[in-house]
Amino acid sequence: MQVELPIGAFIAAALVLIPLPWHWRAKNVATLSMIAWLFISNIIFAINSVIWAGNIMNVAPVWCDIATKIQVGANMALPACCLCTCIQLARIASVRQAQSTYTNKLRRTLVDTAICWLLPIIYMALHYIVQGHRFDIVEDFGCRPTIYVSIAAICMIWVPPITVALLTVGYAGVALMYFFRRRITFAKQLRDSKTGLTTSQYFRLMGMAVVEMFWSLLVTSLNMWFTCQHGLRPWISWDNVHDGFSQIAYFPTVIIPPTTLAWTYALWWVVPISSVLFFAFFSFGEEAMKDYRKSLQWFRTMVLRLPPPTKHYPTVLGPPSFARLRGSISSPTVLPISYVTKSSKSASRISFSGKTLTVH
Repeated sequence: MQVELPIGAFIAAALVLIPLPWHWRAKNVATLSMIAWLFISNIIFAINSVIWAGNIMNVAPVWCDIATKIQVGANMALPACCLCTCIQLARIASVRQAQSTYTNKLRRTLVDTAICWLLPIIYMALHYIVQGHRFDIVEDFGCRPTIYVSIAAICMIWVPPITVALLTVGYAGVALMYFFRRRITFAKQLRDSKTGLTTSQYFRLMGMAVVEMFWSLLVTSLNMWFTCQHGLRPWISWDNVHDGFSQIAYFPTVIIPPTTLAWTYALWWVVPISSVLFFAFFSFGEEAMKDYRKSLQWFRTMVLRLPPPTKHYPTVLGPPSFARLRGSISSPTVLPISYVTKSSKSASRISFSGKTLTVH
């Protein structure tokens, strides 16, 4: 049993939820969708590594049918969410965003939802075309999706995510181009766009999308190379590919070649690492720090039942108060001074502190 697998997956699932409050307030469909896909994928990986720790028994076939399809969908969902983020950033950087209406916002929300959810669902449906049998069960890793390695699999499984990643690069370049054109007035343009983004938040979104995109592109390319390195199988017919579709393949670790086992182990960590990257970009900003302070205050008052901290301000003492503290020093009381005009035959009187002083 490899105990680090469920521990790492559960920690990654928790980390990806930490920036959720800020993105929920911002109503950013792309980042909310990425949080959902990463969280679900980590939970699936964690449960798989717990159930099939040290065994290959088929104890949850329906779970495997659902989990393997979600794993396939996540391979497209993460690049799609990055693409949606860069499209949004390019739109914000252009002048068209400032002229948005409610109808335009609703249309963009529907488009973002389609890119982040409908596109992965279509991708999952296409996977059935090159799904040679039901699923595999690998010891310590759980159920895994299967692919009939062929030209059709390359076109339907690996080319679409790579294409989406390249489109993300294009939109990121467009967003940067708009920024350099309007870099002097860019902060004002962000305020006028009414998205609630600051310049720092804008570039954190940009950095997250680009880094996640390159990470996904690297992993997808390596996975395609590793899977296809022993050659492609011929596509004879639909019936030939799906012959014996209900079969389930079992792989104990003792029969897996060391290179393949090492690659399976490395590939398993792709989703947790993607979650850590997402956490790193959004968990140390000003908005996140405010949420941390609010959560800490709630825990202090509601769970620990401690009184809320009070702010203490320094007390500034005036001369009378200072005199009272010293005790023996008396402070003179300043009273109005009355003047009497001095004449040639009389002296001038000055009233001061209740006494009369005569001046000759």
